[in-house]
Amino acid sequence: MLNHIVLMGRLTRDPELRRTGSGVAVATMRIAVDRDYASSNGERETDFIDVVAWRNTAEFVSKYFAKGRMAVVSGRLQIRPWTDKDGNKRTSAEVVADNIYFGDSKRDGGDSSGGDDGSSSGGDDDGGNIAPTPDPEPAPDPSEGDPES
Repeated sequence: MLNHIVLMGRLTRDPELRRTGSGVAVATMRIAVDRDYASSNGERETDFIDVVAWRNTAEFVSKYFAKGRMAVVSGRLQIRPWTDKDGNKRTSAEVVADNIYFGDSKRDGGDSSGGDDGSSSGGDDDGGNIAPTPDPEPAPDPSEGDPES
């Protein structure tokens, strides 16, 4: 079976970097992805998709990406069940990122928080990326808040 997704969109906020209890880096972010077609009133609709990155990918994203920056995310779709504080069963859909690339250059108006040109491939601005990460630990439960507490 195949579970592979590739998305291109802009970050709606700065990535949030946290650490699990065992010290593994995990970054969460949301990207806004325009649909390929316009609605009946002629406007394009936008989907807001949650993305989770682990280990080196998480650290890379938190260092070089910021709100408004275009990102290309390659990974897998994960549907995760969880229970809210009232005991209701919920599900969350998120993309677990294997790789995250730049979808724009810093010159194109992307706002980057990094101190260099924002590329991890030697400064040539051709879509820097990092190597895939090993199988991730389960994503943090949004009802539990910070994983270190």
